[in-house]
Amino acid sequence: MVAFTLAAAAYPIDALADWAAYAAKLERWVAEAAGAGAQLLVFPEYGAMELAALDPATMGDLAASIDSVSALLPRVDALHGELAARYGVHILAASAPRRDGDGKARNAARLFAPNGKSATQDKLVMTRFEREAWHISAGAPLRLFETALGKIGVIICYDSEFPLLARALVEAGAEILLAPSCTDSAHGYWRVRIGAQARALEGQCYTVQSPTVGMAEWSPAVDENHGAAGVFGPPDQGMPADGVVALGAMNVPGWTYAQIDTANVHRLRTEGGVLNTRHWTEQPGAEVLPAVDVVDLR
Repeated sequence: MVAFTLAAAAYPIDALADWAAYAAKLERWVAEAAGAGAQLLVFPEYGAMELAALDPATMGDLAASIDSVSALLPRVDALHGELAARYGVHILAASAPRRDGDGKARNAARLFAPNGKSATQDKLVMTRFEREAWHISAGAPLRLFETALGKIGVIICYDSEFPLLARALVEAGAEILLAPSCTDSAHGYWRVRIGAQARALEGQCYTVQSPTVGMAEWSPAVDENHGAAGVFGPPDQGMPADGVVALGAMNVPGWTYAQIDTANVHRLRTEGGVLNTRHWTEQPGAEVLPAVDVVDLR
């Protein structure tokens, strides 16, 4: 059981001039959070799409921008790994489309530990825009990450709205669920936030929402972004009555910080005013859950 500071980003999509500008921006964000004492930094879904601006020939073309960003992923990941090691932090990198060998693109979030280890969580359930406009495919498998900070699962944006995914992670031991998001309306933001808060209630755990924010009219992928970074818990003993552990301002870029103590998760799962986690199996059909791979990043 671990107590630490977490930082959730409300991250603006910028039209960056070149790779050096991107690297400087990312390091500035990491340095700020690490300087505030954060040990886990969470970036949003599709935040990496700002990299499409580095290729002016393709930045206005949706399909071409996917391939442009995907081609940069090895370099992006190397930078995240280097920053995680240098600043001694865990980083959930902003998710990005990854073009795989079968020709399909998948939405991938990557978690980097300061010891040099990393692993990927693909998004499992696609939104209409991803299916119909982007032609992004579902990925697999669902993974639980064993880290020095505790057991972490990632439920990317729309995935947070499907309780069996989170429940499978909770059954595998998840104490913290990260929900990076990218939504182009307040309606979308609230869907993910309500999903994240519901998952915190059901799993008696922490959930974390990190959104993209602001306007990027140059991008056909992430042109409009709404949200607020937030950290949530079950509304029970020792947690806020509304379940909101920390909440940033709507559509304002920056970090939102929260104190996380995984001992609270274990205490509530055994001694809470309600025992949602224990009583889950009393629902008809509750025993049917997705498989979970466990990845050790310690």
